[in-house]
Amino acid sequence: MENFKNSLLWYSIKRLLQGIPLIIIVVLFCFAVIQLAPGTPLSLLGGSDGITPEQEAYLTEKWGLNDSLFEQIVNYCKNMLTFDLGDSYRLGRPVMEVILERLPTTLLLLLPSLAIASVLGVSVGMYCARHMHTLGDNVMSVVALAGYSVPLFWIGQMLILIFANTLGWLPVSGLQDLRANHTGLALVWDVFKHLILPGSCLVFYYSAMILRVTRTKMSEVLQMDYIKTARAKGLPERRVIRGHALRNALAPVVTVIGMEMGSLVMGATVVESVFGYPGTGRLLFDAVTKRDYPLIAGMFFFISVTVILANILVDILYAIIDPQVRYN
Repeated sequence: MENFKNSLLWYSIKRLLQGIPLIIIVVLFCFAVIQLAPGTPLSLLGGSDGITPEQEAYLTEKWGLNDSLFEQIVNYCKNMLTFDLGDSYRLGRPVMEVILERLPTTLLLLLPSLAIASVLGVSVGMYCARHMHTLGDNVMSVVALAGYSVPLFWIGQMLILIFANTLGWLPVSGLQDLRANHTGLALVWDVFKHLILPGSCLVFYYSAMILRVTRTKMSEVLQMDYIKTARAKGLPERRVIRGHALRNALAPVVTVIGMEMGSLVMGATVVESVFGYPGTGRLLFDAVTKRDYPLIAGMFFFISVTVILANILVDILYAIIDPQVRYN
């Protein structure tokens, strides 16, 4: 039993159970967003001037607007458990259906950007840590500081100005050229070109953050006694770095990536709005501007659950990298 409690499986189960209260709080917050929104769902559809009395009675019954507050909370929580996030006021379609329709497009942008930013940030951060206070380290430190300090929307505007408007190398917005009937490899190339600018914006911003953390932690690890001992024994430098230093330096980097997962999702919202990219971020922006409260609450719930699960996954990865975590 003691071995099970110290196992990775038990640690993973505990982290998943700890996420349940957070999800309940998120559900209640989503309900509050809809309840505290100005006006009523019917008024957002145009009130009595926009719908007939029969439609008003049908929607009132469908949305349970005459139920008590307690009944509405219970029904809302039941619906959330089955991922029934309600219907969009503006689109007239189930919120979950609308989100899942846009989700693959966002993942196509986010996942490669996060992977490239992680590899680039860790690699350059390791180089800077091994060559502290050299010209290369100073230049990359300044670039990283600029990348992490400058707002995402400004980076996006500069990329559009230089590479789209001035040089004309890359398309400005969208996922593909709707005027061209591309198929096969031509379609893949067209989508790839549309991903370069928004993807570069995210990579530049988040690789700068990962670079700074990696550089700081790696420089500390390289000063540890066990690293000096490994070098004194004559181990090759590559083995010292990859076999001893990198594993201990990666744990804080993984933690930071998990902590920044929420800002990554919101950063994608900014980037998708700047580049007119048809993902969930743009969907959220349109929902906010048009006061589509069920869609706003549904997006908030979906993003929050995604971030909670991502952080749990990061904690599990941390426990794999550093076994002391699950023992403590």
